[in-house]
Amino acid sequence: MVNQDLIVYLNGEYLPLNQAKVSVLDRGFLFGDGVYEVIPVYGGKPFRLAEHLERLSNSLAGIRMEQPLSTEAWGEMFSRLIQGVEDQQIYLQITRGAGTKRDHAFPKGVAPTVFTMCTAIAPIPASGVKAITVPDIRWQWCHIKAITLLANVLQKQQAVEEGCVEAIMHRDGFALEGATSNLFVLVNGILLTPPKDNDILPGITRDLVVEIAQANGIVLEQRKVLLEELRSAEEVWLTSSTREVLPVIELDGQQIGKGQPGPLWIRMNALYQERKELLRKGL
Repeated sequence: MVNQDLIVYLNGEYLPLNQAKVSVLDRGFLFGDGVYEVIPVYGGKPFRLAEHLERLSNSLAGIRMEQPLSTEAWGEMFSRLIQGVEDQQIYLQITRGAGTKRDHAFPKGVAPTVFTMCTAIAPIPASGVKAITVPDIRWQWCHIKAITLLANVLQKQQAVEEGCVEAIMHRDGFALEGATSNLFVLVNGILLTPPKDNDILPGITRDLVVEIAQANGIVLEQRKVLLEELRSAEEVWLTSSTREVLPVIELDGQQIGKGQPGPLWIRMNALYQERKELLRKGL
């Protein structure tokens, strides 16, 4: 549960969460007209901050909005919101703002709504999780980190109701990504991940895992992954800013590999934790 006295940022003000209010005419509320970003914080420092802000800029450009703040202003804001050195997550959301009426067309001369808060990250289950596969029912611009997440919400809820952590979406015979994560599968000793295009969100953690694999001699291919390859994979991982690299041990009720985190995941997780430790040490 989020502390209602938590200090958050809203449109230039720092105030308790229970005092942060937006207009009912805000386009985020009326149309889902906005974008968001989630940035992990380790040792009091945002992780891969430049990459997250670049993705934010790309998402804003995708919906024809300008960056409302400079890199320096974002950094100053984050420093004020981060509390302590425990693992945390920064959530920020930008909408097109509140017009004077409900109108699908972009309003003119309206300031964007900018909201940011920082909360603790839940512990990550290293023992592995269960997942299901579902048809992808989302829109065609999944590379934009938009706040229009109803399809993701419905499919995530389906997974939860089936005792699983994630729903892995597929379309036209190809596995794409999770409702809240990117996807990696190990097939015949080769680590596969779907390519960055408009079918998936360009995950910052996904890119870091690719970077780590390439730097450590792990054979990796960025290509379309057949649904059959996913279901017969030796290992399956989910990646996200707050869940890091999460091993899937059961998919659609069928065991993945030996039903426990695999040896390549154990190696990757160790390498990933090394990167986090370097950040904590300021290296």
